[in-house]
Amino acid sequence: MIDYGLKGKTVIVTGTNNPQGIGATTAIAFANEGASLVLVYKKIPRKYDESKTGRDGFDRYFKANNGDMSAVEEKLHSVNADYLVIEGDISDEQFVKSVYDRAIDRFGKVDILVNNAAVGDEYGNDTIEKITHDIIDETFDVNTRGTLLMTREFVKRRGDYGRIINLSTDAAQVFAGQITYGASKAAVEALTRSIALEVGKYGITVNCVAPGPTQTGWIDDELEKAVLPRIPLGRLIQPQEIADAIVFLASERAAMITGQVVKVSGGDCL
Repeated sequence: MIDYGLKGKTVIVTGTNNPQGIGATTAIAFANEGASLVLVYKKIPRKYDESKTGRDGFDRYFKANNGDMSAVEEKLHSVNADYLVIEGDISDEQFVKSVYDRAIDRFGKVDILVNNAAVGDEYGNDTIEKITHDIIDETFDVNTRGTLLMTREFVKRRGDYGRIINLSTDAAQVFAGQITYGASKAAVEALTRSIALEVGKYGITVNCVAPGPTQTGWIDDELEKAVLPRIPLGRLIQPQEIADAIVFLASERAAMITGQVVKVSGGDCL
């Protein structure tokens, strides 16, 4: 068994209320390594049909992201995780400061930051012909501004260990049909490289994981059939596979990896 050296470390993970999501799965992976957790989430209101939430698809996904942390907390209890849950908006500067205040008050330090929280338009309006002011603002506020604010505060409160892992998407550089979402994630990739250069002198590494089509509850059977031909390895990515990459980048074993964007996509968008 590999020892990643994460026992006793404190990890902040944003975007954690979907029990099938990357954030929740990553949190549990860190808990299994003996880390303490600060879990940050915000309910994202989207309309959904309750009768369709029993199977994978947007209705299940929307319900999960509009929910609280109760289902995720059940999983955390099952692995005896030591954790703190905080609800709020990471695009709000004062809220971000309060996250670190509470984390340090509870655990004494913050060693690792996973910037997972993200929003996007799921109704087909994120195209150049349909895009609206509200979609632009919401997407960049959370995905880019939120990532920046959480990262800036991490650097200000730095200790003797530092790992920052951002989340992008494998299609960030060209994402027709999701232009604002893709652009916000391309910005996150650019920030990853630039910030890595600035904070290396503190011993902090900054990397980015770019998932391909990952089954976090949103891909129904029809969409899966459409997506699979794009993936050379022939199947959807699972949240645990993203979490595994994040845990490695956060570990002592990745001490000399920084400024990188790692695609975990099964070869999609090579």
